[in-house]
Amino acid sequence: MLARTQMDPQEALVCTMVLVAAAESGGITDREIGVMAMVVQTLPVFTHFSNERLQHAADSAVSLLRDDDGLAHAARLIRESLEPRLRETAYTLACEVVAADRVHGQPILHMLAFLGDELGLDRLVIAAIERGTRARYQRLDK
Repeated sequence: MLARTQMDPQEALVCTMVLVAAAESGGITDREIGVMAMVVQTLPVFTHFSNERLQHAADSAVSLLRDDDGLAHAARLIRESLEPRLRETAYTLACEVVAADRVHGQPILHMLAFLGDELGLDRLVIAAIERGTRARYQRLDK
């Protein structure tokens, strides 16, 4: 039974980051957790959102994913919780978490495609967000 029926926008943004972090079977990495914490501490959308709330929201998202049909339910809750302009923010945060690990397998790419579709984002917007993220995470060494 899917008990959770709504999220606030900040919880939905955290849930989006958790979805991509949990997409690969290795679990959420310390680097991904670090990116999530940095995002919560620095971005205006998370003003008045504490690290304690981040931990609670992340734990709730992981629990939600364990439910039957949890991924689809989480995607619906995210979509319903975010107005269209914040759906772009959600996808951007997902890309930030993905970029943190530097190594991306097919599950991550499938999750990003799933999120883009579920959030109803235009393909050009998705491409722009991904390209911007890639530019920010370039390294001097190959």
